[in-house]
Amino acid sequence: MSTIISFNCCSSLTDSKLINPRIPTKGSSFLSTHKSFSWWNRHFLPKCTSQKHVQCQLQNGQKMRSFSLKECAISVALAAGLIIGMPSLDSSPMAYAANPSLPDLSVLISGPPIKDPGALLRYALPIDNKAIREVQKPLEDITESLKVAGVRGLDSVERNVKQASRSLKQGKSLIISGLAESKKDRGVELLDKLEIGMEELQQIVEGRNRDAVAPKQKELLKYVGDVEEDMVDSFPYEVPEEYRSMPLLKGRAAVDMKVKVKDNPNLEECVFNIVLDGYNAPVTAGNFLDLVQRHFYDGMEIQRADGFVVQTGAPEGPAEGFIDPSTEKTRTIPLEIMVDGEKAPVYGSTLEELGLYKAQTKLPFNAFGTMAMARDEFENNSASSQVFWLLKESELTPSNANILDGRYAVFGYVTENEDFLADLKVGDVIESIQVVSGLENLVNPSYKIAG
Repeated sequence: MSTIISFNCCSSLTDSKLINPRIPTKGSSFLSTHKSFSWWNRHFLPKCTSQKHVQCQLQNGQKMRSFSLKECAISVALAAGLIIGMPSLDSSPMAYAANPSLPDLSVLISGPPIKDPGALLRYALPIDNKAIREVQKPLEDITESLKVAGVRGLDSVERNVKQASRSLKQGKSLIISGLAESKKDRGVELLDKLEIGMEELQQIVEGRNRDAVAPKQKELLKYVGDVEEDMVDSFPYEVPEEYRSMPLLKGRAAVDMKVKVKDNPNLEECVFNIVLDGYNAPVTAGNFLDLVQRHFYDGMEIQRADGFVVQTGAPEGPAEGFIDPSTEKTRTIPLEIMVDGEKAPVYGSTLEELGLYKAQTKLPFNAFGTMAMARDEFENNSASSQVFWLLKESELTPSNANILDGRYAVFGYVTENEDFLADLKVGDVIESIQVVSGLENLVNPSYKIAG
C-alpha cells in the first residue's frame, strides 16, 4: 500500500495556477504528487522580532507580512481512506512514488503536539531530572493559557505560575544535585534569577498586564533551558566508529542566516536565528556547521520555495552536493534519526525500515521552520549539503503523524523570525550564515584543513 500525500498551493500573485509542493529530496528528484482530496486555507500572519542581532528589515517601516503565499492549501492523507495502493504514474526523473507506512492514528493523536521550537529543543536535551521538568511544564503551558480570552486566560496563567513556583521551591535541591559539577555555580545563579523572575511574573499577572506575560515567560524559559543545558556534563554517547572522523557537533550551536529578499515591497532582508542540535544529530549538524565555516552557503540563492518547504544547498555545476577538496569527491553523510527514549541515534535506515512505526523522533517536524537534510528518496545515506526548512500547519499533522518524521534527518530549528520563511522566494540570496555560539563543540572541523 502506498501512501500518497497531496499538496496544492495557489499563489495570490499568480493567475491561480496550481503549484504542487513535493517531499524534499536532493537535487531535482521529488515525491510525485496527486490530486488533492481536501483543502485548507493557509494565512501567514505578521510577526517580526526586533532582537539585537535577529531582525527583519521592513521597507517604509511597515509592520506587515507580504502575502505572496496568501492563499496556500495543503491536504495531507492521514486517514485510512486516503491510503491507496496506486503508485505514481509519472515516470519522469522529477518524480517517484513514496511508500511510507503510517502508524495507528489512535497512537498518533494522543495529545496536542509541541510546536514551539524553543520547547522542542528544551525537551530534546539529554537529561533525566524530573524536578526541573516539573518547573518547565507549567511555564510552557502559559502559551496555551494565553490563547484563552479575557480574565479566564489570566487566571489560568496564574495557576501555571503558582505551580511552577511551587515545583521550584520543592525541587530546588534535586535540581542543583542534577547540575554538572563544572557548571554548578552558574546553574545555581540561574535558578536564583528564575526564582526572582517568577515572583515578577506573578506580580504581572496580578496586575492584569496581559501583554507583559509572554515576554516574561520567554525570559524564564530561557533560564530553565540554560539550567537544563548545565545538567549535561559531557557528550552522552559514542558516535559509531565509521563516522567518528567526520565533522561532529557534540553539543549545540547557533547560527544567524541573513537573507536578501528580492522583489518584495514590504521586506528587504531578514536574519533567521537557527539552533543546531548536535546532541541528537551530531553528524548531520556537524556537517552543516563545517560547511557554514567554509562559507559554502554565502551568496547562494534559495532554490526552492513552494509553500511546503524552502530549500537550498545545491552548488553550481553538475554536483548535487559539497565536493570535499581533500578527496575531490562529494561528501555524503548517513541518515541520522534519534528515537525518543533511546540513548543514541539510529543510522542508515528510516524508522519504517526498522519497523518502528509507533516510535517518535526526538526532533520532530512539528515546528514551522524545522530544518532537515534533503537526500535522494531511495538512498538513505546520500545527504550532502542540500537543506530544507519545513513550512506547515502543525494542526494538520500532530506529533509523530508527520510523514517526514523518521524519514529525513532533522538537526535544528529556526528560533527567531521563522514566520518570514514563508516570504522567501526562489532567487532570494543568502548573504551569509555566521556562527553565533557553540563553535567550540565542533569536532574534526574539516574547514581547517588546507585545500
